Amino acid sequence: MKKGVFVFLSILLSNLYVFAQSNAEFGIKGGLNLTFFNVEQANFGPNAETEVGYYGGIFVDVHIDESLSIQPELLYIGLGDFEFLNAPIYAKYEVANNFDILVGPSLNYFFDFFSNKFKVRGDVSVAYHIIKPLDIHMKYTIGFEEISPNGLFIGLGYRL
Repeated sequence: MKKGVFVFLSILLSNLYVFAQSNAEFGIKGGLNLTFFNVEQANFGPNAETEVGYYGGIFVDVHIDESLSIQPELLYIGLGDFEFLNAPIYAKYEVANNFDILVGPSLNYFFDFFSNKFKVRGDVSVAYHIIKPLDIHMKYTIGFEEISPNGLFIGLGYRL
């Protein structure tokens, strides 16, 4: 288990290093996480349970052109007694001045919760740049498996 996490993080960090050689910006982000559990369905459902947690991590924004970029992230998420790593890989598009839409797969490694520790989910996110280095963002994560939770993330990002 620990070896798999180490290999996963090594590959992700080496990719971030390669991206850093191009036109890229680095940053940190963090905020509040609301996770919705429903064992019968992977949606809010009528009897969903909600857990409140936190998240924090790093990102790199690799510019392809003026309005399009790729933004991989590595986030640590704490949710009650559960902890996991979330590594979304976003296609980011600036739809208006200071307003971005991000969409892409989310690779997740759960430390404690599931017997199948690795899960792929889908993310849809929006970000508004309050000032050039500071943004406020919100993302919704969709679990594709029956017991995979959905989550709503609200937080701040800061470009270094």
